Amino acid sequence: MSAGSALFAACAVLCLVGASWTVLSRNPIRSAVGLLGTIVGIAGLFLNLHAQFLAAIQLIVYAGAVVILFVFVIMLLGPDAGTGVVAPGRARISRTIGAVFLLVSFVAAFVLLAAAHTGPVALQRVPPDHGSVEAVGGLLFSAGIVPFELTTALLIVAVIGAIAVARSRPRSPAPTKGPFYHGPLHPRDAERPLEKEAS
Repeated sequence: MSAGSALFAACAVLCLVGASWTVLSRNPIRSAVGLLGTIVGIAGLFLNLHAQFLAAIQLIVYAGAVVILFVFVIMLLGPDAGTGVVAPGRARISRTIGAVFLLVSFVAAFVLLAAAHTGPVALQRVPPDHGSVEAVGGLLFSAGIVPFELTTALLIVAVIGAIAVARSRPRSPAPTKGPFYHGPLHPRDAERPLEKEAS
């Protein structure tokens, strides 16, 4: 096994484990750590493709900004902000919608794979400025400006949705004791509780 294959296998395993950890973990801090591992794995895949600029942007923008933003929101709301009791009807509806969406995605993926051309594809010669800052910036702000702006809007909507979901389930306040103790003063007085004084 070559060094490139070993790097690809390690980064692929890191991406899969991190993504699974992000989805399956009940603790939001651990989910953020899993997302960070996924981003690092994707940066390693970019390095395997000799796209050093994209790997650096992946680490700077996503690991250094987006994940930190998520952690700030989690710490602002508290790690247990969304641990309220969910109504069975709402949970059943959300799980049904998620299962239908996942099934439709799988069917669409299989249809696209079946219709894809599986023969060998002749690749063109890579230009000298391939992967440079000028080439990536020109492509990003010309043909990729719409997906770039949609991704920005998606991240903003995701953060606002997380805040709305967390704040829609208020936590029950912990019972607090009053300034006076209304119980028996001594175990021997358990059968004779204190009587309330007449005002």
